[in-house]
Amino acid sequence: MKAGSLSLIQAEVTWTNGEPPATIAEMQPTPIALCITDLDAGGAERQMVKLLQRIDRTRFLPTVYCLGPRPERDEASCAPALERAGIDYHCLGARGARHFPAVTARLTKMLQQQRPAILQAFLFHANLVGRIAGRRAGAPRIVCGIRVAEREKRWHLWLDRITQAKVDRYVCVSRAVADFSRDRAHLPAKKLTVIPNGIDLDSLPADTPADLSPLGISAGSPVVACIGRLTRQKGQQWLIHSCRQWLADLPECHLLLVGDGPDRSQLEKEARQTGLAGRIHFTGFRSDVPAILAASTVLVLPSAWEGMPNVVLEAMASRLPVVASNAEGVSELLGPLAGEQTVPFGDVAALAQRLRAVLSDRSRAHALGTNNRQRVERCFSLESACRAYEQLWDSLRDSIPSSGSS
Repeated sequence: MKAGSLSLIQAEVTWTNGEPPATIAEMQPTPIALCITDLDAGGAERQMVKLLQRIDRTRFLPTVYCLGPRPERDEASCAPALERAGIDYHCLGARGARHFPAVTARLTKMLQQQRPAILQAFLFHANLVGRIAGRRAGAPRIVCGIRVAEREKRWHLWLDRITQAKVDRYVCVSRAVADFSRDRAHLPAKKLTVIPNGIDLDSLPADTPADLSPLGISAGSPVVACIGRLTRQKGQQWLIHSCRQWLADLPECHLLLVGDGPDRSQLEKEARQTGLAGRIHFTGFRSDVPAILAASTVLVLPSAWEGMPNVVLEAMASRLPVVASNAEGVSELLGPLAGEQTVPFGDVAALAQRLRAVLSDRSRAHALGTNNRQRVERCFSLESACRAYEQLWDSLRDSIPSSGSS
């Protein structure tokens, strides 16, 4: 049964009870357009899908617009999850910036057909294309998501600033990102709303740890997991440089670098130069991150900048201790014990000391992991994030002038 049919049945029941709504339209779910750059299984993409799986479909009717093509590999794609949830989605096929004018025109036409009350965009390119197409199509309210404190591509900040008049609200994933957006991107503070990421507590920790024996890691060996794209932002280079100061002292320990990216070949070369390459493992993309975390002793996140890293949330929900740089959003996630689990970015000595401490004191590592899980349960459930988005959409919908208003 379609959502529209369900809403009409609800209207009939309400009338039978003697409390008719003002109009049938009031019982229809609000159409929401969600625009995202691609549907690869990244943090923003997975967060969007998990939210859509949980929103109240009697109140909101979502349609997803992906600027890029449908990912070829289902195991590295969020498209199958959208299909299983019965969520309508469209992949517009852009493979680079040269396609954006055509994709913007196509998206405008599709939005004119859907007539959403609210367009919610995620990630930089979708934010930009979405706000232009949304305004051209007459979408009453446009929301853009800021998921990272962008410290490399300053032109992103400039484009965001000069087109901010097209945006009604920005959703920032952490207070640190909101402060950065206000102070460095010069976005209006009144447009900034903080909604932290949420985590599916029922899916973590994984029931069965990943089998790491094909990598030459025996069961029970201490494993330090670093999970993320292999890029300058994620800081794997200085993590590898630190290995001589901690991995060399822990002969049973292994470092696991999970993910792929443009810096992989250079990082593999630098790992060989440490003389510890036999205990530094590159796995490439893995779809079983929860199982990887269940097989790990500690998560390390050496990022230069972030927003609110989902992998830290996943590690906390998996009852793992964390050793991370003090990038944006990390301390907000870790809370009162952030000081014991963070170091300044690039401080090799501090990183090595913190890793040695966690790996050599199992009781303290267990206590940190337990506290991390409890903090996630209190503050970062996926249900809380979903309700926050629903409240935002409700407030924006209610602020739309009626057709009879001047």
